[in-house]
Amino acid sequence: MSLIELIAGVEAHEATLTVFNADPAVTDELREHFADRNVRIVDDQTASGPEEFAVLARDGEFVTAVTVDELLSRPGEGETADTGVESAESEGGAGAGDRVGRPVLDHLDETMFTSYSREDMVAASREIEDRAWRVGDGELHAGFQTLDVLTGEADTYDLLGEKERLDVHAYAADEGEAPDVEHYTVHVGETAEIRETWFVAYDGGGYDEAKCALLAEERAPGEFYGFWSYDPETVEYIIDYLTERYGGSEQTDDGGATV
Repeated sequence: MSLIELIAGVEAHEATLTVFNADPAVTDELREHFADRNVRIVDDQTASGPEEFAVLARDGEFVTAVTVDELLSRPGEGETADTGVESAESEGGAGAGDRVGRPVLDHLDETMFTSYSREDMVAASREIEDRAWRVGDGELHAGFQTLDVLTGEADTYDLLGEKERLDVHAYAADEGEAPDVEHYTVHVGETAEIRETWFVAYDGGGYDEAKCALLAEERAPGEFYGFWSYDPETVEYIIDYLTERYGGSEQTDDGGATV
């Protein structure tokens, strides 16, 4: 299964959040918040039962139930959605300092997003890169579509590659000038999925709870559709696929080596 097929597979499993006995304005607020996620928001009124609660389901199966107050909560000043501590990399990034919907998203191993800009993708990538930096062990795999884009990230990845026990791999199509590489490995792949996808995957350095991945497809200029995953099996699949498909010589769409 290719990277693009993996995105489509996750996208097909849309989650549904049913909001019970809440003011329509609350449901509208949640719809606005989840507009760039693969979560459908519906409202329902019951004759009895608690006020303002929500039930998350995926593929018709119950996932979790939360109150509306929990859904709309936000962290304290200076906290981030991931670690609860201030992070320079995540300031101003996608979702930084905003925990609206977190009680729902925390229960989804894969969380879809839509219409992310290139700036959003950089900010989201920083979260995973920061985790790899802090653990300082294992493998980090990242694809930035073309060598031109990768060159813009060269300083960041050179710094990551200086971590003695962190093995860093970058992937790009042969378009633009290649960066000067000292501390990480660049894999050049002449395939559509390398040109059309953006990904960052970290194997956790031996800790399942630290495994995470970001995978997205550019479906329109500057608009990315994809998902985050904290599921160890999904992260392992992405890394294994990249290693097997692109770990050797440069690859073309038919699997042959480029000339």
